[in-house]
Formats: sequence, C-alpha cells, structure tokens
Amino acid sequence: MAEAMQNATVQFDCRGTATGKMRNELDVKMVLPFEEGPFTMATDEGSFHGGDASAPPPLALFVGGLTGCIMTQIRAFAKRLGVTLNDLSVDTRVQWDWQAAGRVYETAPRSFEIDVSIDSPDDDDKVVALIEAAKKGCFIEQTLGRQNTIRHRMKTADGWKEV
Repeated sequence: MAEAMQNATVQFDCRGTATGKMRNELDVKMVLPFEEGPFTMATDEGSFHGGDASAPPPLALFVGGLTGCIMTQIRAFAKRLGVTLNDLSVDTRVQWDWQAAGRVYETAPRSFEIDVSIDSPDDDDKVVALIEAAKKGCFIEQTLGRQNTIRHRMKTADGWKEV
C-alpha cells in the first residue's frame, strides 16, 4: 500500500464453486483499497469426506495462510525497522477439538502456536520488536485474536435470509 496512506479498508472477496465430489474452485481477489487478483485456488477433501484429495483441504490453506501472513509481515517490516534478516523460518501448529454430534461433528479451536526462527546479527530486543510489529500487522493473526461475528445468509426465492 502506498506510504502516504494512513487508513484504509482492506477487503478480499471469494467466489467458490462446487465441482467434483468434494472439490471447490475458489476465485479470490482483493477489491479494496486497490484491486489485486483474481487468484484461483482449489480445496478438496480426502476419502473421509468422500473427496479425491485433488487439492489441499481448507484447513491446510488456513494454516498455510496464517504462516505466510506472519512471514510476509516479518519480511516487510524488517526493511522498515532496519532489522537484518539473514534467514527466516516459521513453524506453525494449530489444533482443534473434534467431537461427534449425531450424524455430523462439531469443532472448536484448541491452540495456535507459531515458532519464529530469525537469523540476524541485530540485538534480540530489535528482533523482538520486529516480531511484535509483525504480529500486529498480520491480518489473520489479528482476526484470530478477537471475538468475531460471522454472518451467514442463504439465497431464497425471496432474496437473502439470515441463517
């Protein structure tokens, strides 16, 4: 985003289309504050859900997105904060609780753990400040750290109905 920008709304839109047994084709694009994309992705499930495992499952994209988000912010902010990065790697572990509920199941998040390994000649305090800034700048991490309201609507003959 342009350096002169002080505030902005960032919006991504995604259109998913069901194809195959459990495969979903996803067209994702950023629409605000400027346009970027579309990016075409796919998800699928393995045999547990009757899929063909022809693409990563949604949870793999989710954990990959979280990891990529914090790595991107670390790399972008290192330049702005004058931190030298000789090497960077991130290991992310996400766990959920899963429980059968009749013919379906219910889930709940259990833990999010992100291990950051930075090879830098700079003082630890400077590297810690970089990681702290990156945590605040990572859209996904900031979303996960807050209570969110997620609206679902179903298309009907009469329009959209809240579900």
